[in-house]
Amino acid sequence: MTAPLVFITGASSGIGQALAARYAKQGWRLALAARRVGEIESWMQSRGLGPERCLAYAADVQQIDSIVGAAERCIAAQGLPDVVIANAGISVGIDTEIRGDLDVLADTLAINNVGLAATFHPFLAAMRQRGAGTLVGVASVAAIRGLPGHGAYCASKAAVVAYCESLRGDCRGSGVRVVTILPGYVATPLTAGNRYGMPFLLQADEFAERAFRAIDAGTSYRVIPWQMGLVAKLMRLLPNALFDKVVAGRGRKKRRGE
Repeated sequence: MTAPLVFITGASSGIGQALAARYAKQGWRLALAARRVGEIESWMQSRGLGPERCLAYAADVQQIDSIVGAAERCIAAQGLPDVVIANAGISVGIDTEIRGDLDVLADTLAINNVGLAATFHPFLAAMRQRGAGTLVGVASVAAIRGLPGHGAYCASKAAVVAYCESLRGDCRGSGVRVVTILPGYVATPLTAGNRYGMPFLLQADEFAERAFRAIDAGTSYRVIPWQMGLVAKLMRLLPNALFDKVVAGRGRKKRRGE
């Protein structure tokens, strides 16, 4: 119980699993939450991580009581985490003309935004009382400009950035740090079906290494890799008419069911 503890949502695959592996390598204890808890348990077994090092919690961040309950079970079983990473999220294209895609938008905001806040909620008061802790929101470089066909995802990730910035102000002086990580393109199941180029693509383990260092340093805002941050900022500076021309022929994100 002397090793530090990290709580990670969306830990059954992709970025979440890569972050879990990086923290395990550093000797941290792990509290891993996901809907597919069996996949976490299989991963634990493959790495020889017993219950003294790692516990899995079944949770659906779209259901507030589900993720809050998982967090409460974590505190009861393993203690208050030192780091909480709200990583769980979905990325689905939408077309506002289609009625069913409004449901996709609602699901995206429920998971990527409300689910993130619900992940932090059970830990915040205790972290403030302790005077230490780090809350990490995983956004995306897609937060910086809206892309055709990506309305739900871009909007939700822009909201993650704004929410974490607000939370950082709320936590000022409490000893609780808030870190916002904006991944660029990372090779995961989430990006495998993308129908467009993915410059500066990182492997998940390399992303996790860079994210681990940023979180450990308490960096308030970090785009990974930095090259994507530079590209995104340049795109932000483009006048709307020029930006619209640049992205006019870009592939659209797959919609639900495609």
